[in-house]
Amino acid sequence: MRAIKRREFLSGAALAAGSVLLTSRIAFAGSGTRPRFVFVILRGALDGLTAVPPYADPSYARLRGEVAIAVPGAPGGAFKLDGLFGLHPSLAFLNESFAAQELIVFHAMASPYRERSHFDGQDVLENGCARAQAVQTGWINRALAALPPDRSARRGELGIALGQNVPLVMRGPAPVASWSPSHLAALDEDTLQRITDLYSTDPILSQRLADALSTQSVADASQDESMMGGAEENSPAQLLARREQPKARGGAPYKEVIHATASFLKSDDGPRVAVFDAMGWDTHANEGGAQGQLAARLAGLDAGLRTLKEDLGPVWRDTVVMIATEFGRTAAVNGTRGTDHGTAAAAFLLGGAVHGGRVIADWPGLSERALYQGRDLAPTMNMHSALKGVLADHLAVSTRALDTSVFPDSAAAKPLQGLLRA
Repeated sequence: MRAIKRREFLSGAALAAGSVLLTSRIAFAGSGTRPRFVFVILRGALDGLTAVPPYADPSYARLRGEVAIAVPGAPGGAFKLDGLFGLHPSLAFLNESFAAQELIVFHAMASPYRERSHFDGQDVLENGCARAQAVQTGWINRALAALPPDRSARRGELGIALGQNVPLVMRGPAPVASWSPSHLAALDEDTLQRITDLYSTDPILSQRLADALSTQSVADASQDESMMGGAEENSPAQLLARREQPKARGGAPYKEVIHATASFLKSDDGPRVAVFDAMGWDTHANEGGAQGQLAARLAGLDAGLRTLKEDLGPVWRDTVVMIATEFGRTAAVNGTRGTDHGTAAAAFLLGGAVHGGRVIADWPGLSERALYQGRDLAPTMNMHSALKGVLADHLAVSTRALDTSVFPDSAAAKPLQGLLRA
């Protein structure tokens, strides 16, 4: 439960208003337990120096000013991880997960991108290459395409994207599913039956409709479980039969996505990899410290991750969740009490399959000469190394595929070892 110091590090080296489903032919590797992987993208550039404050760095409080997080034990202080790093006080679940050895915290981590454009930074984060616009496919999809067949996956769709669009990271040759929360009124059973009858003579449209209704029913079931406080097992036929029950869609699409993610991953023949994103991390002004807008967003993320664990139940033990952002933010606070676009950031590896309770950081320090271009936390760890470690050990993606097709021309980024439980 400590940071890895520099010497040790270097030596250790959806179909209309709901869902869109594509046909498939890929399946999953391995036997026995079926590992699950969730990739959460924090769009807008998370301030890693606030989420994971290096409270013992001698330059931290001076650079951060009024947004600095106090030392552990002080009012509004960080949760202590080790002698250097803490967690923001809004991240209570992540702190519990760290103590339970189900969380690894990475710091001073970055993708190969070194500029400060959200658009290009997110493109590099998702395309798995060294530069923006290099390819039009994503590294998760290419990883799925590299897996050997497994006939237990329904229609072979091993991945699902949850949100309004399928993000680049999930686009590519491997067939995947997508689902988005709908805020439209549910179809009444008579209308649904008429549509079903209309499509019944067309083998393609009828199958697509059945697939879409089945996927939406899985998501709807997660809403029912949340409302009822239980996790009743349901067959697709049972789920479809309950479509007439009113759904509390409310005003919390983020929570709805979390519930749906868990429902899809729990399904015996469902996808094993899920992607969703959270917006609003671009804190140029009035960022706040222990309290304020960033604290509120961190609290929402923390609550969502707690819900994901609770909803997954026993499946959690086979789950890995990677939470990452396109780049970090400046080390110093700007004139509007916020932070500007930076370079290195913090990231999190969470789950029952994670060998956690550790901070992994080749910490460069925050002294003036240690800052990247005199303003940013310097990147000392390639995010591809962490992702390779997870994909190799958790999803059994081959080294050759990782170095050539999943993360092209990345042989120099060696996989981090020991991230998962034996």
